Amino acid sequence: QVQLVESGGGSVQAGDSLRLSCVASGRTFSLLRMGWFRQAPGKEREFVAALSQSGSVTYYADSVKGRFTISRDNPKNTVYLQMNSLKHEDKAAYYCAARTQALVTYDFASKSAEYAYWGQGTQVTVSS
Repeated sequence: QVQLVESGGGSVQAGDSLRLSCVASGRTFSLLRMGWFRQAPGKEREFVAALSQSGSVTYYADSVKGRFTISRDNPKNTVYLQMNSLKHEDKAAYYCAARTQALVTYDFASKSAEYAYWGQGTQVTVSS
């Protein structure tokens, strides 16, 4: 069993930055492969970013590449999503996800169905 808790969401202006955090518990964090997804009202859940067990390999959706950075701090059982240059289209509920199996390819890492554990979400609102 894995529990994930996101935090760091809020309301910002376009061009501003936010840093989301996801704290995992229930098992050894270093064994988990982690991802971030988002979902806006009326839209499907969308892949944002993912990273490997050590954090050495990362994956990004084209819509956020160059603006968002995913990272992890294994001693703190935490994965982060640094979001810079936020746009109106980034407005969504952001969800942390995890699984124990390796994220071998981008195609695999970007599929929400491949993640067994999910957090409750944190809301990001971008205005102006």
